[in-house]
Amino acid sequence: MQEGKIIKSVSGFYYVQSKNEIYPCKGRGVFRKKEITPLVGDNVLFDVDNKYIVEIKKRKNELKRPPIANIDQVLVVSSVKKPKFSSLLLDRFLVMIEAAKLKPIIFINKIDLLNEKQLQEFEEIKRVYEAIGYPVELISSKLDGTLPNIHHYFSKKITVIAGQTGVGKSSILNKIDPSLSIETDEISKRLGRGRHTTRYVELLEVSNGLIADTPGFSTVDFSNIEAIDLTDCFPEMKERKQNCKFRGCLHNKEPNCAIKTAVQQEKISEKRYAHYLTFLDEIQSRKPRYS
Repeated sequence: MQEGKIIKSVSGFYYVQSKNEIYPCKGRGVFRKKEITPLVGDNVLFDVDNKYIVEIKKRKNELKRPPIANIDQVLVVSSVKKPKFSSLLLDRFLVMIEAAKLKPIIFINKIDLLNEKQLQEFEEIKRVYEAIGYPVELISSKLDGTLPNIHHYFSKKITVIAGQTGVGKSSILNKIDPSLSIETDEISKRLGRGRHTTRYVELLEVSNGLIADTPGFSTVDFSNIEAIDLTDCFPEMKERKQNCKFRGCLHNKEPNCAIKTAVQQEKISEKRYAHYLTFLDEIQSRKPRYS
C-alpha cells in the first residue's frame, strides 16, 4: 500500500499523486456501501498494483460545493466590471467561507478598466475589508508589471477559488503560472456574465502550493446557517456581540445592541450591516426543515 493525495476526480476515476507520480484509481465498493465518496484533496492509501483506493485518511474539513477536502483557504475573485462588482455577492461568499471556518483572501480583478475616481472608490472598499482582517489585492486584468507579489498567498497551502464565472479566475492562474494553460472563455455580452469553462475539480501545483480549479459556483445559499450563528460569520460583529445587553441578540430590533451602536459610530461598515440584515431576513424566511 502507498500513501498519496487525490488531485483530480473525473468520471469515477480518482487521480492520486504519490512520489511525483499520478495513478488513476477506482474507489473500493465498500465506500459505496458506507456512502463514502472520495474527494479531491483526500489523503489516501491505495493499492499501486491494482489501482484502487483502500483507505481515506481523516479529513480536517470538506466542502460539498465544490466537492473537495482538507482546504486551507478560499480565494474569492471579484471583478470591477464585466461582470459588475457586487459587494452583496462578495459578502455572501465571505459568509459561506466563514461558516465553513476557512480563511478568505479577496482579489478584485480588472481595475485597469476604472477611471481615477472609480479606482479611489475601490481603494476605499479595499480598506474596509482589510480593517476587518481580510487580505485584499486589487489586480489589473492585464496582469503585466502591475501584478502584485501574490505567490506567497499560495505557498504550502490548498486553496479553493470562488467567484462568479467571468471574473477572471482562470486567467489569473494562467498569468501566475503560464504552464497551466487553463481553458478560458469570453464574457457572454448578451447575459453580461461568463460561461463555465472548468468542468471538474482538480488540484493544480501553483507557487509551491495546490490550487483547486473548480466548476463555477452557481448558487450561494445559507441553507446550513442558523440565524443565531450568522453574527459569527461577520468577524467585526463577532468580536463585539458579547457587549450586547441581551444574550442571543440578533442585532436587528433589540435595544442596547453593541453592533448597532458600532454601526452608528462608523466602526462597522453600514453597507456590511445592511447585508447582514438581508441575510438574516433570508434565513428567517426560509421554510422549516423536518428530519
